[in-house]
Order: sequence, then C-alpha cells, then structure tokens
Amino acid sequence: MRRHIFTLLSFFIISTSFFAQNIQSPDEFLGYELGTRFTNHYRVVDYYQYLAKASNMVQLEEYGKTNEHRLLQVAYVSSPENLENLESIRSNHIANTKISSSENTADKAIVWLSYNVHGNESSGTEASMKTIYELITSKKAWLQNTVVIMDPCINPDGRDRYVNWYNQVASFPYNSNQKAKEHDEPWPGGRPNHYLFDLNRDWAWATQVETRQRLKVYNKWLPHIHVDFHEQGINEPYYFAPAAEPFHEVITDWQRDFQTQIGKNHAGYFDKEGWLYFTRERFDLFYPSYGDTYPTFNGAIGMTYEQAGHGRAGLGIINDEGDLLTLKDRIAHHHTTGLSTVEISSKNADKLNSEFKKYFSNKDFTYKSYVLEGNKYRIKKLMRLLDRHEIQYDLTSNTVKGFDYQSGQQTSRKVKNALLVSTNQAKANMVKVLFEPKAKLSDSVTYDITAWSIPYAYGLNTIASKTIVPYDKITGFDIPLNVPQKTNAVAYVTDWKNVADAAFLGQLLQAGVRVRFAEKTFTVNGKTFDRGSLIITKGDNKNVANFHDTVFDIAIENYIQLSSITSGFADSGVDLGSPDIKEIKMPKIAVISGEATSSLAFGELWYFFEQELKFPVTNINSDSFSSGTLNSFNILILPDGSYRDIFDSKQLKTLKNWISRGGKVIAMKGALRTFDGKEGFGISRKQPEDNGGKNEIISYAKSERQNISNYITGAIFKTKVDTTHPLAFGYDDSYFTLKLGSDAYDYLKGGYTVAYSEDNKVVSGFAGYKAVKNIKNTLVFGEHRIGNGSMIYMVDNPMFRAFWENGKLFFANAVFMVNNNSFEL
Repeated sequence: MRRHIFTLLSFFIISTSFFAQNIQSPDEFLGYELGTRFTNHYRVVDYYQYLAKASNMVQLEEYGKTNEHRLLQVAYVSSPENLENLESIRSNHIANTKISSSENTADKAIVWLSYNVHGNESSGTEASMKTIYELITSKKAWLQNTVVIMDPCINPDGRDRYVNWYNQVASFPYNSNQKAKEHDEPWPGGRPNHYLFDLNRDWAWATQVETRQRLKVYNKWLPHIHVDFHEQGINEPYYFAPAAEPFHEVITDWQRDFQTQIGKNHAGYFDKEGWLYFTRERFDLFYPSYGDTYPTFNGAIGMTYEQAGHGRAGLGIINDEGDLLTLKDRIAHHHTTGLSTVEISSKNADKLNSEFKKYFSNKDFTYKSYVLEGNKYRIKKLMRLLDRHEIQYDLTSNTVKGFDYQSGQQTSRKVKNALLVSTNQAKANMVKVLFEPKAKLSDSVTYDITAWSIPYAYGLNTIASKTIVPYDKITGFDIPLNVPQKTNAVAYVTDWKNVADAAFLGQLLQAGVRVRFAEKTFTVNGKTFDRGSLIITKGDNKNVANFHDTVFDIAIENYIQLSSITSGFADSGVDLGSPDIKEIKMPKIAVISGEATSSLAFGELWYFFEQELKFPVTNINSDSFSSGTLNSFNILILPDGSYRDIFDSKQLKTLKNWISRGGKVIAMKGALRTFDGKEGFGISRKQPEDNGGKNEIISYAKSERQNISNYITGAIFKTKVDTTHPLAFGYDDSYFTLKLGSDAYDYLKGGYTVAYSEDNKVVSGFAGYKAVKNIKNTLVFGEHRIGNGSMIYMVDNPMFRAFWENGKLFFANAVFMVNNNSFEL
C-alpha cells in the first residue's frame, strides 16, 4: 500500500514538474520581452489558450464577444485537484449566499482579477500574462486553497484601438518626450468600448454587451475578492486599497478592515523595492456601477488598483519630475499587487468564507420592500435588468404604505399587479443600494455621481415600505399585444409613451409608411388618445404595398398595441383631418463627433440610435464640418462639447439661416454655451448671485471642500413640465432630472420653456449650496423658434450612460415630434 501511494505521489510530482518545466513564459511564447512592445488582443488570447493546453492548472471559459467580434474569456487558475472539482467548489461557495440550498463545505478563497476595463490603460493586460505564468510555476502553493479567476481584457475593442494607433505612430524603440506624437492619443482614445461607453461605469446598468456577458459569469461565482486594474496620470504614484471615503453604508467593518490588510501586504513589497504609493485618497466606494463597488455590494472585497501611465505613457515617458516611466515599470507594479492579493487571500481563506456568509445574512434595513407601478414597457425593461443581476422580484396586489417617491411624502394606496422587489433575498444589499430613495453620504467629496435611484431613473410610481409586502407569485408578466384584424379601418392609432413607440415610428418611416401625430387629445370608440399619439391612415399609404402586414409586423416586433378606427369623425376632440393632426416627416440626422465633442456623450447618442431606435444617423467629424454639410440634413445634433471653434460669427449666421428654412438643432449640455447670449438664439446663462463685493477667504488646505459648494455631483431634482408642448409628449406634469453640473440657464426669451426647475430642492444626492441657489427658476429643456426651424436646448443630459430611462422620450420627442412637419430642406 505504501509503495502504491509512493508511486502515485512520485507520478504527481514528476507530472507537475513536467508541466512547469515545459510551460513557456510570456516572453518565450510572444518572442519579445514583456514591456518592449504592446501585445495585440489576439496574441493575448493565443497565450491564454496555450497555457490551458500546456498546464493542468488553467481552464478557460469563453463568455462572449465584443461589438467588434473580439473574444471575451476568463481563465480559472488553481491546483489540478481544484480544477477537477471546480463546479463543486463553486456550488459550495455560492451556498454561502443562500442562493443555493446545497450543504455548505466551502473552504477555498475565490479571487477575481480584472484587467484593462479602460482600453488605453494598457499595462494591465500585459501584467496579467506575467501574473498567470508565475501563479502556475513558482506560486503554486497558494493555489491549493484558492481559485483565481482572471479576465485578461474586459475591453478588447478599446485596447486594440489604442495599441494599433500606438504601433502606427511610435518611434523605435520609443520617444520619451511628452511632446512626442506617441504621447498624444487622438479622439476618442482607447479608453471606451466600441460605442464609446466607459465600461467601468456600466456594471450596475449593464447597457453594454461586454457587461451583460460578463455579469453572467460574475454572478455565477460572486468571488470573495475582486480587483480592477487601472492606470492614472503619468505623475501619480501607485494607488491601492484601502479606499477613500465615502463608503456606502452597506459595506461591512470586515470589508473595510480586510482592504487595509491587503494594502499593508502590498506596502511590504513596494517598500522593499522603494516604489511610491498612496492609499485612502480619491477613489471612494459609493457609486454602485464601478468594478470595485459592484463586487463590494455583492459581498466581495472590491478594490481599484491604479498605476501611473494611461494613454499618454506609451512604452516610456519622462514625467514632470524628470523620471522615466516605462511600460516595464507599470507591468512590474500591477504584477506585484496581483500576486500579493492572491497571497493574502490564500492565507485568509477560512476568514474570507465565514465573513462572506455573514454578508448575506438577513439585514434590518429601513425599507424592506419596493413596490413599482407605471409604464409596462419600462417595468419590463427593469425586470430584464434585475434578471441580469439575479435580483428576485414578484408581483403584488395589496394596500401598500410607505414613502412615495413622486410626492416625497408618506402614503398608502392599493396596487394591482405591481412589481415588488424586497430585501428578503440574497441580493438584499444590492436592492437597497439601487432602489433606496436617497443614499447616505458620509463625505461630499466624491469621484462620481451621488444619486441614481432606479424608481427615479425609470420614472415609475414607487412606494418604499418598511415592511415585507406580501407577493403574488409571478406566472408571467407580458405586455399584451393588441393587433386588430384586417378590417375596413381608415387608420390605426397607438399611444406615445416610451422609447418602444419611438422605435416603432422610426421603423415605419424607414419602411416608407406615412405617419401622423396628434397635437391635441381626441376620443374615438370610447377610447381617449393623448397628445403625441401616432396615427397611420390608410389614405396616406395607398402606395405602400402590403400596408396592413407591414404595420402589423413592425407593431408586433416592438410590442405596440394598435387600435383601429373605422371613421375619421372623433367622438370628441380633433378629427383625423384636423390641422392638429400633423404628419411626421422623415428626419435626416447628422450627429457631430470628434475633437469638439465629449466621446462619452457622442457614444450615448450613437448607441441610442443604432441599438435602441435602430434608426440611421450620419456621424460627422467636427474637423470636417462646414456650412455646406448642413444641406444634406434637416436635424443637427450637438452632443455635450465645445463648439466655439466651429461656430464663429460667420458660421452662426449660416446656421441660423439653415434653421430658418426648417432645420432643427438639438444642443445638449455643454453645447449650449456656443449659443449663450448670441443674438437670435434666445438662450442665456444665469449668473450666480452677487456676494455683495466681498472676497471670500479660501484656505489652501480646505480649498477642495470649499469649492464643492459651487458644484452639483450628479443629484436628482424634481422639475415641472408643460405637457402641451411636443417636447413633453408622453410625460406627466413633473419629471425627475439627473443634474450633472452647475450650469444654469434662464427661461427662454420668446421661446418655450418646457421643463424647468421652479424650486431648488434636492431630491437625492449632493449639490453645493451655492450651485443650488442658482438653479431656482431655470431651464431644463426648451425650444426656441427661428423662422420655420427650431433650436432645442437640453441643459441636462437625458441620455446619460443610457441608464436614465425616463429621460429618453424627451430626446425622441426632440427628434420626431418638435416642429417636425416644417422641414423644407
């Protein structure tokens, strides 16, 4: 027996030694030393696939592809025995969350390392190859009780955009002068994904294909530790945990403490090498959609590690202190913290498991249930989001008491088939974070927005209850289709309430179907149709082949409920032939992109038209824009940006002439400054209140905190709405806006102030007291007529990060409804 055991042990030692001796390092496999050039994504994929074949300590899982069809994958790295029992390890681990009912025997540390969420923060992916190689060769002991999950590149499209550009322009071996072209990355840069979204702000909202696919794998595991590897400016030392305040209140004392333990472990290695670092500054744990906060709110120790470099550094650059920063340096630092994280996790595997289980124990939150009613399309969209996060929900038909989001008061009302999301589930902490009316903010100096509550973002009538509301088990929540039979109908009518209606309209127009809309309400066959309702008449579409089938097919695709009308004579209100039933002309849309614009703001619009509306637009580079460009379009969209270099006095005159002939400009956020105070444009910024000529004394040490009194860092305000204006069709008389800055504009002079802040009460989030004073009685959305055309002003951005669902119809109205029938171009 002893001989048999000895033989097996000898075989194990020989076989593992064989694997280790024959595994190529990244340098050997790639044919160059890491840090001497950037590695294209396909070669990174090749190396990981090679390791999975060459080593019995690596398994790969392909979890999707990007918009540009690049592979997304994770590597499971552990001992051969652990990998053979990987599913058992996973199920035992998940049992600690109470999601699974299996018996809990979890004893392994689960560590997830994520690299290159920002494509031009490129040292991460390079470091991942060095890290995985060392884990399976010289650090195997840590893997006996640890499973490491490595995502070598979250954002391959952005990374290859940066790497391909750099390889095209760089000197050989490299030019370290900051003025060199290789340190001046062109718009839009490699940071965002294909649609120019910041994937490190998308974890909670899951709008992008990379996020949606990754969440399926992430929520399957819910690791103990998650590290998001980043880069920052070239002059900054390395940053690692612990994080800065504010911490969200759901974060436990253990999560805080173990961050500090991890940081001290890193510090030991950095001190030995003489590398500078900082902690507890800048990077907080509050906004829920980061690669550190989302894991943290799901039970992990979520951390951001920041290395100097970013898109400026290239292979080597002299920083402002005169020191040479190389890609080799950057790789070494990320490699060190990656290994250090695995090391301390392995040493604390038992504690990680016990504390992880405690995180998912019952929570005594103030609000225990959230009951949501309203637009069925937005509720259905919210349900899809909850599914992606594996948050449970039901329906309820009960009398509910609690905080009413719409009024801001306590209320009690009977609901029927309302969506119910309670904290009586494993994802209780995420429910609280995403749904609570106002998150508790321990420090007003933050890194991102401070308000995001889903009921406001989705525009749903919601009550937050302090009790667990009884539920009715969901057997199906479907949007009913009402497609009439082919009859002698003179027209088909549908409401205008959400983005699905806009997508329906856009597809009809592309199919050559003529569509009208109602500027006034009317009643037919006992049903009242509000302003904005779409009307498709048979008489307008005599030349459309298969008219009925075309309309019905597009309606079914978009879950549109159609009503048939057999007479143009209304029971009340306007008849179908009324001048207030206006035709919607086909928009020909140009969107400015390029150096003048915010890449993120442009990306939000690009994504909306292409993925949500499926409606064609032409993206025009700001450097190529000229007055002649306008002749091919009837709508010009200016995303947030700075356009003063494009629209000088001569170009403004040309633009005004184009508008007067029926053109329409939609100016958003920073673009409004281009027209501020300019004659004939009707828009002017509101000046802050005079402090009486007194000069405020500013403390150098406290200047940051004193200055935030002038800022609004993503706060929610309740605004009033003129529902009679086409820009507001589909809305009630109030709207919750997410205000992202302190810019304030007076009500339009001679124009239509459609949505506006009549008071300055903050509903949720932080807003500096000086900024708040200035937004009282100011514009949010409005229209100013110039001849036959229009300027549409959007002070706040309703398209922000594609998650503020309740704002998107304002933008669709601006495109399709406002002054649309006047196009003469």
